[in-house]
Amino acid sequence: MTERGRSTRVEIVDSHTEGEPTRVVTGGWPGPKGRTMAERRDDMRARMDDLRKGVVLEPRGHDAIVGALLTPPVEPDSTAGVVFFNDVGYLGMCGHGTIGVVRTLQHLGRIGPGEIRLDTPVGTVSARLDPDGAVTIANVPAYVEAADVEIHVPGVGQVRGDVAWGGNWFFLTDYDAVPLVPSRIHDLLAVTAKIRDTLRTRHITGRGGAEVDHVELFGPPTAPGVDSRNFVLCPGAAYDRSPCGTGTSAKLAVLHARGQLAVGQRWVQESITGSTFTAWLDERGGALVPHVRGRAYVTGEGALLFDPADPFRSGWRGG
Repeated sequence: MTERGRSTRVEIVDSHTEGEPTRVVTGGWPGPKGRTMAERRDDMRARMDDLRKGVVLEPRGHDAIVGALLTPPVEPDSTAGVVFFNDVGYLGMCGHGTIGVVRTLQHLGRIGPGEIRLDTPVGTVSARLDPDGAVTIANVPAYVEAADVEIHVPGVGQVRGDVAWGGNWFFLTDYDAVPLVPSRIHDLLAVTAKIRDTLRTRHITGRGGAEVDHVELFGPPTAPGVDSRNFVLCPGAAYDRSPCGTGTSAKLAVLHARGQLAVGQRWVQESITGSTFTAWLDERGGALVPHVRGRAYVTGEGALLFDPADPFRSGWRGG
């Protein structure tokens, strides 16, 4: 962080992607060490976690904000590296955040319409910025780790779902006991939190013992031309206001594994707020690569100030 009187200063650009906020850090954050983006993420976790908290938590932020630190790329043909983080830690990849980063880079004059590549802790992803401002990302390969997993969730009942990877780990299930509407968000948060707690208790994990820290419920769409509606619990206690890029990617892998979605077939995913992503699968070398298309809008730019005397310099998270 750079000095400014008694305070330090971190430059940011804020945006939202289909309703979900992204805060891109463009300056003032010490460069994390590491030859790979995973090493840089780990260095941030070890040495700079107070800064992560201060950038996204109250009083400067809130639990729905996803942060994104821009770094130099690690691959020669990439535009930038990026590490995503939120109110409770670090994300391997973030679909809505990647769309927000692309629009932020355009806002900063660093890119124009066309293809770019971004290095993330889980691999390099590509994105295309169209002249009309829409962004399509080609995510890391998605796959199903475990199908038809049955769990008994206290206070909810028997739940069957799938564990899948879309850049983060998800438990995905069709759910109709509570309508997927904004007026029932409190109830949906309670249900998804209980499902995640049960996954932990039952030691149901992703590959290599990774925590399944996202829970995704599906129900019927509310608009014509849409295939399904979702509600996504993110790590911590926040829900995704967008249809969730990595969650949509995981959903495509589940549908394909069940023979319900062909390679190249479009799938329109609606969020709890009514916004949508259009997505499809491409097959490359036997792997399923999800493509997710959506829009982001820059909502602000400026700097966050950190006063050494501020008792909430490193943020505060309730709940």
